[in-house]
Amino acid sequence: MLDKCAVSIALVLVAVAGAVDAAERYGLGQPTTQQIIAGWDIDVSPDGAGLPTGHGDARQGASIYVAKCAACHGPQGEGKPMDRLVGGFGTTFDAKPIKTVGSYWPYATTLFDFIRRAMPLDAPQSLTSDEVYALCAYLLSLNKILPEGATLDAVSLPKVEMPNRGAFVGAYAPDRPDK
Repeated sequence: MLDKCAVSIALVLVAVAGAVDAAERYGLGQPTTQQIIAGWDIDVSPDGAGLPTGHGDARQGASIYVAKCAACHGPQGEGKPMDRLVGGFGTTFDAKPIKTVGSYWPYATTLFDFIRRAMPLDAPQSLTSDEVYALCAYLLSLNKILPEGATLDAVSLPKVEMPNRGAFVGAYAPDRPDK
């Protein structure tokens, strides 16, 4: 009688061999390179670590928004058919809060990270860093967090104080009172 461990190892080896055979047969997979890893390593932390070089202002962002965002989020970020991006101030603790970029999100860097990674819906990761900075400036100005002509870059974006930041418990040292 075979030992249970030996049976488990044999099953794993058969599965790995089958996966390698299938990958070769169907042309699946490719060797991972530093360039491939860099393409996926695009996260941005609340403190701004990971922000790329570039800049953009709210006026540029307005025209980019009309071309690439308004069809889903409405002409002024009011939503329909997708999420609302503007307004909702003072509703965060209501029974039915209106959670928008301006009323709910704790960090402006989260806005940059999300837009760069996932928007526009039909072409994620297609925007340049300058376009993402411009869209952030525009959306933050629509929410009256920044003035209409504001310009953002990797230095200024993390300094934006979001109205609801204090309602979150931070895992990052700058927000932790014990650090």
